[in-house]
Amino acid sequence: MSLLDKLVKNSTIKMTAPLLESKVYGKKDMAPTPVPMVNVALSGRIDGGLTPGLLVLAGPSKHFKSAFALLMAGAYMQRNKDAVLLFYDAEFGTPQAYFESFGIDMDRVVHTPITNVEELKFDIAHQLDQVNKGDKVIIIIDSVGNLASKKEVVDALDGKSVADMSRAKALKSLFRIVTPHLNLKDIPLIAVNHTYQEIGLFPKAIVSGGTGIYYSADSIWIIGRQQDKVGTEIKGYHFVINIEKSRYVREKSKIPISVSYEGGIIKWSGLMDVAEKGGYLRKPKVGWYEAINPETGEVISEKLMRAKEVNDNKEFWLMMFEKTNLSQYIKDSFTIGASGAIMREDKDITDVIDDVIDDHDEDFVE
Repeated sequence: MSLLDKLVKNSTIKMTAPLLESKVYGKKDMAPTPVPMVNVALSGRIDGGLTPGLLVLAGPSKHFKSAFALLMAGAYMQRNKDAVLLFYDAEFGTPQAYFESFGIDMDRVVHTPITNVEELKFDIAHQLDQVNKGDKVIIIIDSVGNLASKKEVVDALDGKSVADMSRAKALKSLFRIVTPHLNLKDIPLIAVNHTYQEIGLFPKAIVSGGTGIYYSADSIWIIGRQQDKVGTEIKGYHFVINIEKSRYVREKSKIPISVSYEGGIIKWSGLMDVAEKGGYLRKPKVGWYEAINPETGEVISEKLMRAKEVNDNKEFWLMMFEKTNLSQYIKDSFTIGASGAIMREDKDITDVIDDVIDDHDEDFVE
């Protein structure tokens, strides 16, 4: 028996196995959404998508956080026809029509109203304990930022107005309990959360809830927005997904996505910004665009187009992915480790280190 086999057999943990045979380690299933740049924000690739683990969507009110969560849940449930959505609701403001607009089958949604952190912790721990690996379950908490602690509720009922130090501890406990189940059983959990502005000379957005949720999260988005105006009329919003933390996407990446009041998420939005930056689009004159293959310099679009014609044009973007390496450019630009190993062997440095070790050994030779 080899040493590796001996150590595996000797382990007291049932799931211990050689790494390449592990049921936990390895390639994770991805549920792609219909919006390419959302897939990029999730995985660094247009053909990627939602993976198991904790994803935190943070931002101020009215920043499309719940909508992004439902978009991903809808994609997951359409990919897995027997999947169930556990929806923990602390805001009670999401209408049925909103679920249905993202393709969510309401017959496969378990709706659980929650009023405090401890209530959520006990219920979600109990539910996850009953889920087996292979069961298709996705969880949304909407929202963590709106949850009080049990102590805060009791103090209010008793007429006390004191600082509550228990909420951050309760949240840390919640995510310590939940996180192992998510990765062991391949369950995506999307937690909607709020941000607040740090006080200082250079204020920045901070995810609420303390360090527990930050340390436990696989990915954290901080969402910003700008109004899309025509004159004084607001037509929608331009959102920027700031990647605060991710296992797959380079941190501090900025992913643009637009939403209109008339049609919701503009499916192909954001690609135009990336393509222009990479040299796949250029402006031969103000306000007009043409498509370029940057490897050859060849113009591949049939005519000049306005930004509106390019932004949400399915045929145009499919042509771009077919005739250029735009997809690979996006992957190289956003994916962690896309350009190769994190540490590369440097022969010169290796030789120097070997010489130092040899000299060191000689000092101790009698």
